Amino acid sequence: MTLDDTDRLILNHLQEGFPIDPNPFQVVAKELEIPEAELIERLEVMKAARVITRFGPFYDAAAMGGAFCLCAMAIPDGEFDAVARQVNTHPEVAHNYERTHRLNMWFVLATETRDEIEEVAERIEAQTGHRVWLFPKLQEFFIRFRVAA
Repeated sequence: MTLDDTDRLILNHLQEGFPIDPNPFQVVAKELEIPEAELIERLEVMKAARVITRFGPFYDAAAMGGAFCLCAMAIPDGEFDAVARQVNTHPEVAHNYERTHRLNMWFVLATETRDEIEEVAERIEAQTGHRVWLFPKLQEFFIRFRVAA
């Protein structure tokens, strides 16, 4: 898929936030001066083409009293897709990505309590037969990451 100027405008605009409103797409469409139906259709097309892989909020679990943890697993060749499907069945799992490293599966666990992080990791280990390495946050850095479209 090739992005046009309107697609780029939408992507850049939405990285700055999404309104909390009964009609948030209508608000964004008005800000961008395009019809609401066009905004929604373009987002659906970009998601289907995997230009965007996720459209939704990011919650700060720790700020809400919960916990989150970066996790990694070493998955043998040929098992990655099957193990990823198993890992992704857990609602606490987000951002599951393959990396070119011995620890080739990286994901985030977000739970209501710190103890639940270890419980979910243990369930994943039991289900997959592979160890889950936990990398809890020691210090937070807010980098305001944006990708210019």
